Amino acid sequence: MLIAQITDIHLGFEPDSPGEFNRQRLDRVVAELRTMIPQPDMLLATGDLIDRGDRGSYERLSEALSGLPFPVYYALGNHDERANFAAVFPEAQFNSGFLQYAIETPAMRLLVLDTLEEGRHGGAFCEERAAWLTAELDAKPERRTLIVQHHPPIEVGIAWMNTDPAEPWTMRLAECLRGRTNVIGLVCGHIHRAVTTHWEDLVVATCPSTAPQVALDLRPIDPDVPDQRPLIVADPPAYALHWFNGRELVTHWQTAEDHTVLARYDANLQGMIQHMLAERPG
Repeated sequence: MLIAQITDIHLGFEPDSPGEFNRQRLDRVVAELRTMIPQPDMLLATGDLIDRGDRGSYERLSEALSGLPFPVYYALGNHDERANFAAVFPEAQFNSGFLQYAIETPAMRLLVLDTLEEGRHGGAFCEERAAWLTAELDAKPERRTLIVQHHPPIEVGIAWMNTDPAEPWTMRLAECLRGRTNVIGLVCGHIHRAVTTHWEDLVVATCPSTAPQVALDLRPIDPDVPDQRPLIVADPPAYALHWFNGRELVTHWQTAEDHTVLARYDANLQGMIQHMLAERPG
């Protein structure tokens, strides 16, 4: 099974701009996914879908992702607004006012969580959302399950983007997931960088953004002293591919740009490929 992921699209950062930079970057990623072989089985769009919560930007997002040859599933981030999203995507599956739902596939189950608290930059996961997750996990305890959300429950080392591990929402999420041997991982966004770590015996992977990326700077930050450090950089738009081989979930990150090819599979390299494959059992 192949799952594509995009995140932190931030459409509408340049309101009313027909040539918006973030839309151009999104279109480059979508063009790659549309023509990819093999095709993804689905696309996860994991929050900060638009920048200002407005309905018009959601309509442009719907247009940009229309006609893909695989289904698109959405999560919400801190720049999103539930009412305007629901107006443009009426098929969205809300539970008790939160965009939380299950995706059932032959290979695995995905549970999409809502970590949005409108007006807050960081994540949230209240008791009502936790109760829904617990009930869903209890309902199918043997089913391989991937957790999907916007905010990572981890401290990534970039001081202004960190999640404090003592935040109540992360502890509440951990309580839901602790000891669940069928949960194979957690994928999210928000950081605008490719990051992976272990948390609560789970692999957590964050997807880089289709919009500009967050600069990698691991120095402490003083909110009272602007030090001219770079915060946002125009590195290429990017996406993730999560490949499930029936045992492990393997994550690849890719940029949507021209890549200089240094070798191709031609007759000169055929012997090398034959030799490598012949070494493998079966």
